[in-house]
Amino acid sequence: MTVKCQSSGSHGSVQKKSGPDKSHSSSKVPLNLLLLLAVLLINCLLYLYLDRFYVLSQLPVKGVLPGPCSPGYFRMEAMKNCSPLLSCADIRMQVRKLRLVGEGAVKRVFLAEWKERKVALSTLASPKLTEDFLHGVNMLRSLQSEHVVTLVGYCVEEFTVVTEYHPIGSLSNLEKTLGHPKYQMLNTWQNRLGLAIDYVSIISYLHSSPLGTLVMCDTNDLEKVLSQYLLTSDFRIVVNDLDALPLVNKELGKLVKCGPREIHSDFVAPEQLWPYGEEVEFRDENMPPYDEKTDIWKIPPVTDFLMGDVEGSDIVRFHLFDIHAACRKPEPVMRPTAQRVVEAYKGVLLLLMKERAVPRARDML
Repeated sequence: MTVKCQSSGSHGSVQKKSGPDKSHSSSKVPLNLLLLLAVLLINCLLYLYLDRFYVLSQLPVKGVLPGPCSPGYFRMEAMKNCSPLLSCADIRMQVRKLRLVGEGAVKRVFLAEWKERKVALSTLASPKLTEDFLHGVNMLRSLQSEHVVTLVGYCVEEFTVVTEYHPIGSLSNLEKTLGHPKYQMLNTWQNRLGLAIDYVSIISYLHSSPLGTLVMCDTNDLEKVLSQYLLTSDFRIVVNDLDALPLVNKELGKLVKCGPREIHSDFVAPEQLWPYGEEVEFRDENMPPYDEKTDIWKIPPVTDFLMGDVEGSDIVRFHLFDIHAACRKPEPVMRPTAQRVVEAYKGVLLLLMKERAVPRARDML
């Protein structure tokens, strides 16, 4: 009996040993499939939602920009409600000039105060440029959006305009700003590419504005381009200087020329240069006009400045090579639209963020 029990137990133990092996082997297949499906699902979710995530992640204080005010009203940062634009009387009585903070050919800009809020008060610098000043005021009134500095009020009779004040100042202060301890955490390729997307989005907005196709004319060198834009405290770009913004209407054959003088610069588009050689004297009436594609030509060097020299910026430049090569085509008609550049930039951002995020997700699994 003892032997038989041992013999029987021996056979039984062999069967039990082989049984679980088959069960364990068969359970591996659905588990692997489940992990694979999980990774694929994460990929899809990342692809769909990183477009929204990058906008929020670049802000020092995460949040959503408030909706626009109705025409004739404004709302600055931290204001809950929209207020009517300041009139001449409001500006005289409620806006207190503090100090001069900038001066150009068209405007003198003062730091001022309105109801304990800092604002920028701009006045006409030279009577000779009255037309340019009034054009800029009209552009500010007509183009109010997330891409344009907020108009607070204006007085045509006294050649005065009040806008939201941004203490960081022009975009030329970017490197200095990112070197400050308050902003060092934002000095990443992701946030810099986000600024580049802001920049080309502004160009796209101007090229398809409510007024028609507008060209940024006062942009003959990089420093001049940067001076046209402001860097906000929540790390966005808004256009500030709209004094030289002529209209293109190709259907009516209306093109533009950025000023009556000859342009000497290796920054501007080829069609902006005198085409007849040094031996022929420049005459404005003989200079061929051009269209908005001059703005497209200037995008690559501006973006190169915005990307700076941070870890990952070279990879971004590599992925932007094709779209930038298209921007620099000698024939204006062959260059992409600004909206096409925006789409290319966003595509690169999504691709690179996805490549960084997916391996981490796999590691977590």
